[in-house]
Amino acid sequence: MSSSRSKTKKKNKPRSPLPIKGILTLLLGVLLIVVVILWSSLFKDYPVKGQKELLAIGDGDTYSGFIDRLEKNDQVSFPIILKLYQKIMIHDSMKAGVYEIQQGMSIREVMEMISNAENAQMNRILVIEGTTFKQLVQHLQKDELVTKEVSHLPTDQLLKALNIPFEHPEGLFAPDTYFFAKGESDRKILTDLYQRQMKALDEAWANRAPDLPYKNKYEALVMASIIEKETHVDSELRQVSGVFVRRLKIGMRLQTDPTVIYGMGDKYQGNITRKDLRTPTPYNTYTIYGLPPTPIALPSKRAIEAAMHPDDSDNLYFVATGDGGHKFSTNLQDHNRAVQEYLAVIRAKNKE
Repeated sequence: MSSSRSKTKKKNKPRSPLPIKGILTLLLGVLLIVVVILWSSLFKDYPVKGQKELLAIGDGDTYSGFIDRLEKNDQVSFPIILKLYQKIMIHDSMKAGVYEIQQGMSIREVMEMISNAENAQMNRILVIEGTTFKQLVQHLQKDELVTKEVSHLPTDQLLKALNIPFEHPEGLFAPDTYFFAKGESDRKILTDLYQRQMKALDEAWANRAPDLPYKNKYEALVMASIIEKETHVDSELRQVSGVFVRRLKIGMRLQTDPTVIYGMGDKYQGNITRKDLRTPTPYNTYTIYGLPPTPIALPSKRAIEAAMHPDDSDNLYFVATGDGGHKFSTNLQDHNRAVQEYLAVIRAKNKE
């Protein structure tokens, strides 16, 4: 007698329906987050005080730096979104100029506006202390917002066109940050810079210290240009001036490297050698006595004032310290010791 087993078949449980409502809720949540991020970054109003505000963009300014400044001032959220947008959607760099931002403009609109120089209301022109007239002219020639009238002319014709009664242009134009109307001519710009420099020179000359070794105010301008090239530390300007004024008074050569470099012109490639120091030029103050024939750079008003008011110490020497400043000495022995200290600092830095 055989027995049969009843086999129980397992029934598959029906699958639960997809939680469509949950997925939709999740997607809506993600979308809401994206909208909030975009709205609080790209579409957020640019911070403007009042109805409108001018935004100055300088040469070399970058979107990254611009966005970082906004973040530092707590004026934007999610700066990474702004940077990604710029990389993907804005293919041009920021253009120097002064832009008018209206209240209610979004950060995205501002970012796009400053990528086109045609949107600028005014042109920002930066003339750096210690740069040369040649560099100033090259800057104007490259500036798309400057109308070219005279900057292409040979130097003598340019000076004549500007009614400037000097044979050499160096040092005659005041360095500073300027704002000119978009499309302003290079003639107007150079004339303005020249008049500002002459005013600064006249005022400083009228209030100069007594017993200065300058025959006229032009020689003081020459000295100011040398001072400008020797130090960028404001507190040292009068000290450097004092060293050179005392050297002039006792008939000692100025022996300043920037004059050698200027005299080398295009031959200078970043370094000067002993041979360069011994090679005579009208500007080589290692081989000539007194001042060079013209300024060697565009001196600031501060440097002009320093040339007119040297310090009253007994220092005759100075050398770099390696940390941006200079060490001043009254005698050659102390100066040579300071030179060795400087060389030791340089050697240590080269080993790092």
